[in-house]
Amino acid sequence: MAPTLSNALFADQTEVTEFVVNKGNGVKGLSERGIKALPYQYIQPLEERLINKSVNQTDEAIPIIDMSDPDENRVAEAICDAAERWGFFQLINHGVPSEVLDNMKAATHRFFNLLVEEKSKYTKENSLSRNVRFGTSFSPRAEKALEWKDYLSLFFVSEDEAEQYWPDVCRNEALDYMNKSKTMVRKLLEYLGKNLNVQELDETKESLFMGSIRINLNYYPICPNPDLTVGVGRHSDVSSLTILLQDQIGGLHVRSLTSGNWVHVPPVPGSLVINIGDAMQILSNGRYKSVEHRVLANGNNNRISVPIFVNPRPESVIGPLPELVANGEEPVYRDVVYSDYVRYFFRKAHDGKKTVDYAKI
Repeated sequence: MAPTLSNALFADQTEVTEFVVNKGNGVKGLSERGIKALPYQYIQPLEERLINKSVNQTDEAIPIIDMSDPDENRVAEAICDAAERWGFFQLINHGVPSEVLDNMKAATHRFFNLLVEEKSKYTKENSLSRNVRFGTSFSPRAEKALEWKDYLSLFFVSEDEAEQYWPDVCRNEALDYMNKSKTMVRKLLEYLGKNLNVQELDETKESLFMGSIRINLNYYPICPNPDLTVGVGRHSDVSSLTILLQDQIGGLHVRSLTSGNWVHVPPVPGSLVINIGDAMQILSNGRYKSVEHRVLANGNNNRISVPIFVNPRPESVIGPLPELVANGEEPVYRDVVYSDYVRYFFRKAHDGKKTVDYAKI
């Protein structure tokens, strides 16, 4: 029988951080060593652990919207309603081919199955581009308790830059997923915009709503004590919209705006999960809601997910849209430079919805 990690691999627990974070093994490396107990760095505060026990005790469900409904007004209304009441919805028949989604999932597994030496080429210290980053947890230097997740983050600048710097094993699939989802993203933004008196998604609005894109490949390995930790802690996204491809394992939970309960987002084959980000909450002057969500750790299965974060350009100034203020609405948020907002988000651990207060008047 292989020796357990806690009594054999490391002389003391501080070496866990060295192994996971600094040496680039990630939590996948820990999981594959067959550890029997969760290292203390991953044990979440009691209030976070208590949420793990209460996440499935509700009948509520986020809306599932069929984009192929011939009544476009009905689709638009359902999307705007979900954005206001839930901040989350699932889309079926969204026009992104299922083989593109399947290829993306396979490519994600391929990347995380690379040898550590290969993946480590993309860590903050080694990556040849600041737009390509392999890491673990969320912000290890800011967190009191680490999250049970590894990721590869790809910020899109141009096809040429991606060709040069993105890992071969997933580059084409990630670009394909991103490019094939653009029509759907534009459609969603048109529906959401019209409801805010934005008559047309012209160049200025396009750059504000979808001026930059980041794709993350997330890997949540089997965890020895899933009740003690989280895959991702409570947070809302800083994007305009997030488009999430999840596998069949499940584990994403969303906080209901009406009851405060945690609601599971069950995997629906072929669907994409869409959520409103902070940037869209700010642009809509609070009408559309970015909502707290979290991911459970899993004791039986490895899970992957691939979010596309659709964002303003880094240099964009975000604040309530002029179309709303011109209508006499009192602005709830001040104007902030989007890159300043994002920097503020990454400087601290996940903390629910607190980031958006940074932009409050």
